[in-house]
Amino acid sequence: MSSQPAAFPFIPTPIQQALDYWTDAWQRGVLFIDVLRERGNVYLEHSRSGKPPVLVFDYEIIVDGRTLERPVNYALAAIQAPAGCPATDAKKRPFVVIDPRAGHGPGIGGFKMDSEIGIALQQGHPCYFVMFFPQPVPGQTIECVARAEAAFLAKVNAQHPEAAGKPFVIGNCQGGWALAMLAAAAPELVGPLLLAGSPLSYWAGERGKNPMRYSGGLMGGTWGASFAGDLGHGSFDGAYLVNNFEQLDPSNTYWNKLYHLYASVDTERERFLEFERWWGGHYLLNKAEMEWITQKLFVGNRLTAGEVTTEDGSVRIDLRNIRSPIVVFASWGDNITPPQQALNWIPDLYDSAEDIRVNEQTIVYCLHEQVGHLGIFVSAGVANKEHSEFASALDLIDVLPPGLYEAVIEDTHPETPGLEYVEGRYVIRFEPRDVADILALDDGRDDECAFEVVRRVAEINQSVYDAFVSPWVRAFSNDYSAAFWRHLNPARFERAFFSDLNPAVAAVKPLAESVRSARAQLADDNPLLAAQQQVSDAVVRTLDAWRDARDAAQERTFFSIYDAPWLAALTGLKPAAERALRAREKDWDQEERLRLKHAALDAYYEKGSPVVGFLRLLIYVAIGTGVVDERVFNGIRRVMRDVGLEEKMTLAKLKDIIKRQTFLVRQDEERALNGLPSLLPEAHYRRQALDLARELLALPGKISDEKEARLARVADVLGLTAVEAPATETPAPVEAAPAEQPAPAKPTIEAIETAAPADPVKVETVASAEIPTPAAKPAPRKRRVTPKKA
Repeated sequence: MSSQPAAFPFIPTPIQQALDYWTDAWQRGVLFIDVLRERGNVYLEHSRSGKPPVLVFDYEIIVDGRTLERPVNYALAAIQAPAGCPATDAKKRPFVVIDPRAGHGPGIGGFKMDSEIGIALQQGHPCYFVMFFPQPVPGQTIECVARAEAAFLAKVNAQHPEAAGKPFVIGNCQGGWALAMLAAAAPELVGPLLLAGSPLSYWAGERGKNPMRYSGGLMGGTWGASFAGDLGHGSFDGAYLVNNFEQLDPSNTYWNKLYHLYASVDTERERFLEFERWWGGHYLLNKAEMEWITQKLFVGNRLTAGEVTTEDGSVRIDLRNIRSPIVVFASWGDNITPPQQALNWIPDLYDSAEDIRVNEQTIVYCLHEQVGHLGIFVSAGVANKEHSEFASALDLIDVLPPGLYEAVIEDTHPETPGLEYVEGRYVIRFEPRDVADILALDDGRDDECAFEVVRRVAEINQSVYDAFVSPWVRAFSNDYSAAFWRHLNPARFERAFFSDLNPAVAAVKPLAESVRSARAQLADDNPLLAAQQQVSDAVVRTLDAWRDARDAAQERTFFSIYDAPWLAALTGLKPAAERALRAREKDWDQEERLRLKHAALDAYYEKGSPVVGFLRLLIYVAIGTGVVDERVFNGIRRVMRDVGLEEKMTLAKLKDIIKRQTFLVRQDEERALNGLPSLLPEAHYRRQALDLARELLALPGKISDEKEARLARVADVLGLTAVEAPATETPAPVEAAPAEQPAPAKPTIEAIETAAPADPVKVETVASAEIPTPAAKPAPRKRRVTPKKA
């Protein structure tokens, strides 16, 4: 907005600009306080209504966890597609979203259309939401919650017996570790998993960047959570977790968020109130739940070590038991769950990608460059790119051969090769990685030795607190005192203060209405507006400098205490330099599984249908680089659909073939290659398979020299003359085709289809495969501790 004409021409321009600015500042101040008043009223109304989920979608509760044998304050809700979304297809893979119970209420995964739930509904998938209520059920434990979530997933599977696959389950933040444990304990209930901003390796992080991991040590362990639970008369106030989050970025908490509202109060009101409705909905946990979380996870870090068991000890949670693909989505801009905490569980469990393949686990990770923790769940840009691509590529992710991959998502353009085989705006590919690539994301793991000392100190302090302090705190605690402490929490107090409960604040409402009726926008070129922004920037820099100094001091204090040899010795640990890690012993279960699998699959090198032979040919050629592109997979699916194989070969059968053939090729490339003539017995089948493989491999662009060499080897083994790839012209820009226009030309596979048996993936019984008798199982392996370099 340009400068406004002066109301009084005889007043000098600088004075007029000052008058305009201070008038505008006063008006913005009144409107700012009024928005805070509205926020307080929204908070009070939300509390009175029982704090329902902040979903923008209608839903129906189909399983109430409070009615289960071991009741919990959780429920399974079926999301109803709003107007404008396609009708839900019951045969499509269902989506299940598990929101974090980390202080706030449920709904962050679907509090606007551009969200995880919204993306699923826009693609016609049935969608379910795991929600929870504000008050936990007395006696509720983490195991009770896990059993309830298992019942929810069993219900979802029962609702969709003809679905294309098991449910795609999304675990946001703290919902991620709950999902990982559930998938490890009951792998048959879930399909692909998405762990979004979910911490699994709690000691990991970079020095100077991730201060939150030091909190447990600086507090002396986990006794603080128990103390808060005792003050709450057996309930832990989730607002304490919110307080911790807010202290990570004081410039945003105390200034930026509020200043942004003040500076743009005419346009930011709706967005601010929408977000604050969720941010201010604080929920409770049982003391026992919070103790389990802090002792087993946050400070104990026992999940990846396989030291988490059920209450009766009958089941040990081992993340290697997860059979479905695991997708990890993290961001470099996330200071709550940095990439190291989201990914370092992989090197905790495996030494190399080969170990992952031996265990038949598929792990995919995707790293965003800058979005913050909350942006992973609420950013429209993230929803429309990463979450949308994960949803579109679900079938491909589900059939990925075992291994470790990084998902690379790129924007398309009119010249993108194979554009007709791309669903949506972006193209996704999966590039193979090794465990060393995960370790390279960290600045070393030497610093994690200090956290082992923290755990020992925490156990000692917890025992002292439980024996000598907790009984006294509980004796003086009751429901009234617990409510008193909860209302005094700053997160609650400020909202109640700036509400109509405060007569002074309530009086602002009529004043704000009069201001809105006479509101005059300030000119954008007013020099005092620029000065205001400079003052704001100075405040932010000051608060950021204080934060950096605080974090640096905390880090130095932490390591000066817990990296000290005397404390390690006092707690029964050797000094960090002497706590060398012995070479990881090969896991007996994995070795036996691999040995038995070798014997069982040995005969399949020379057995299979022509369709199996074609897929082995394709895998052999592509396995050199290992990159899996969605265009090739979509091309295969289109060919299958054209020749009528899609109904006979379900996604589960296709996945089984790809896993088996990938294993055979990786185990013995030469034998797998030499077995192709047995699978493709006739010359015209061989030519069709080779030509189709070349056509599909060319969809992402020019075939690499390495793949060309492999194609030539295949042609030689099959007794064919290798055909060079034809020169291709740069395709013309692709225009949107009308609805009645036929689809682009597709590869053909008539000969292979003709040769395919009625059940192309029938697993023959291999009578000749002699299965060795399993050997005696050795003692369990030791917990892995990363050594400190000299």
